[in-house]
Amino acid sequence: MPFIFLTAYGSVDAAVHAITQGAFYYFIKPPDYIKLKGILARAVEQRSLKREIKELRKMVASGSSSERIIGRTPEILKIYDTIEAIKDSMSSVLICGETGTGKELIARSLHYLSVRREKPFVAVNCAAIPRELIESELFGYEKGAFSGATSRRIGRFEEAHDGTIFLDEIGELEMSLQAKLLRVLQEKEIERIGSNRKIKVNFRLVSSTNRDLAAETALGNFREDLFYRLNVVQITVPSLRERKEDLPLLSAEFVREIGVKEGKTVIMDDEVMKAFMAYSWPGNIRQLRNVIERAVSSQGAKRSP
Repeated sequence: MPFIFLTAYGSVDAAVHAITQGAFYYFIKPPDYIKLKGILARAVEQRSLKREIKELRKMVASGSSSERIIGRTPEILKIYDTIEAIKDSMSSVLICGETGTGKELIARSLHYLSVRREKPFVAVNCAAIPRELIESELFGYEKGAFSGATSRRIGRFEEAHDGTIFLDEIGELEMSLQAKLLRVLQEKEIERIGSNRKIKVNFRLVSSTNRDLAAETALGNFREDLFYRLNVVQITVPSLRERKEDLPLLSAEFVREIGVKEGKTVIMDDEVMKAFMAYSWPGNIRQLRNVIERAVSSQGAKRSP
């Protein structure tokens, strides 16, 4: 967060100390308001650039093949076409598929190929956050809103302002929170816990599920009105056993990427590929990458020059 000082009791020493400690700028009252406006704009721009650099570093650190969709089967080509067609749309997207098929990768592709690419991409794993914490995680809270709330915290929807929020495994949300989420989607505004002030938020929602939400809706486990809000555009990601023609391409890319990371040159034997093609891969691409990483790491191959 950029800090700008505005004080009537300034001095050169105080200004130098503030700047060296990380302050963005230091004004002595009365300020030049035109200059102040320009400095504020620069501070906001710098914060956006830092966010973008952080995301890019995260992408580089995680490896290239982990950040791009790999495959040439008709099902994957259809996903490419869908992403291209809807990348700049404001419509909500629901990505369906088994665990480990790469649903978050598709969500990231939708964001980073869109006009929102320079804005935040905020991912929330709804299945990984305890139920008693998910509301404060999404909407934030005010100081003193509950025991332990020693300071204000903004929620994920505010973090995603002007960008994309990705709600992974949205089928895990309990009914009371589904109602609040529906209201946020309708009104595009949130209220922090402990506050009645409405805050406008502009975001694109992408969500994912490994459940059959239509069936869950019929059973009364998921709100029908929320389902229709989420399911404006649906992308169905095939399991790895349904796209085995992509196995050689995926395997070769993972072997290359992990070999580079480990400093090893590894060649996949034909017998290994036959075994891969005969296996059902219940854990999908995540399992394939894990198996290859374990195999490459355990190899005593020569170090690359």
